[in-house]
Amino acid sequence: VHLVESGGGLVQAGGSLTLSCAASGSMFGIRGMGWYRQAPGKQREVVATVNTLGNTNYSDSVKGRLTISRDNAKNTVDLQMNSLKREDTALYYCSALLGVTYSWGQGTQVTVSS
Repeated sequence: VHLVESGGGLVQAGGSLTLSCAASGSMFGIRGMGWYRQAPGKQREVVATVNTLGNTNYSDSVKGRLTISRDNAKNTVDLQMNSLKREDTALYYCSALLGVTYSWGQGTQVTVSS
C-alpha cells in the first residue's frame, strides 16, 4: 500500500490544521491506520489510530484536541488538529497496518509557532 500525506504547514499556537492521508494499492488485509509523529531528537510516537471497525485511540497528549477519521470508500484517513501547541511541532506520518507489517508515508511537517 502506498501512502501520501498532505496538509502540513506553519500555524500559530491555538490554531488548527487538517492532515490528510491518501492510500492506494491493495487495501486487502489492512487492520488499521493511524498517525504518528517525530519531533527533532525524539523517537517516533503514536498520535492516533483507527481500526477497521472505526474504533479510535489517542495518545494522552492529544486527547480532546485531535480527531482521527477514516473514509473506507475513499481510502483516506484524516487528522483534524485543533488547539495546537508548540509541542505538537513534528513530522507527521501516516501509517497502515497490513497483517503485522506497517507501511509509512513520507511525512508532512507541522510547525506550531508561539
